[in-house]
Amino acid sequence: MKKLIVFDVNETLLDLQALDPHFERAFGNASVRTSWFATVLRNSLVATISGQYDGFGKIAGASLDMTAQQNNVDLSDKDRAAILGSIRTLPAHADVPPGLEKLKSAGFRLFTLTNSPPHVVEAQLQNAKLSGYFEKSFSVETVRLFKPAAEVYQMTARELGVSVDQIRLVAAHDWDVTGALNAGCAAAFITRPGKVLNPLLPKPDIVGSDLVEVAEKIEMVDV
Repeated sequence: MKKLIVFDVNETLLDLQALDPHFERAFGNASVRTSWFATVLRNSLVATISGQYDGFGKIAGASLDMTAQQNNVDLSDKDRAAILGSIRTLPAHADVPPGLEKLKSAGFRLFTLTNSPPHVVEAQLQNAKLSGYFEKSFSVETVRLFKPAAEVYQMTARELGVSVDQIRLVAAHDWDVTGALNAGCAAAFITRPGKVLNPLLPKPDIVGSDLVEVAEKIEMVDV
């Protein structure tokens, strides 16, 4: 039986570098985008551990305000809105459409699982012209816990009516891969620029430089 493939969205499928011009304008340094998104992920993890859940969009906005304060920048309402609004119009990485097409043609069922709310994910996939590849998108809002909490992956398996070991998560984040593995899923890691696996944590059986390579390896393993 082929595993059901579940994809992370931001950075895995969609390219956050499209936000760089906004950060260059607002902060004078496009690389601030990286520290901002790291703060978003940190704050979502803190929310899960502390039991103080806020939506991912609210956390993204609060993290942007924190980043501005850290950089002594008086962030205008216009720049703030431009950054947060552009999250919905991120383009897909160039390797994503051919990689998804390869998996879909091979008979795999494809889904997404993200920290973002459903209406944002829907807009993202439509704007990136990826909607047609996926049967359904799952959001952490269902359990009000962010990845990598095990409950998120278990919820996805439950919604799909399968055991967790019938799911393979594909992500460009080592913490997401770790969460999936700890929950009992299989996983695959895309080594996008700057993304590496934590040497202290379990390793997935599939690692590739882009989605096409990962898809080729999935075809050989998940039959």
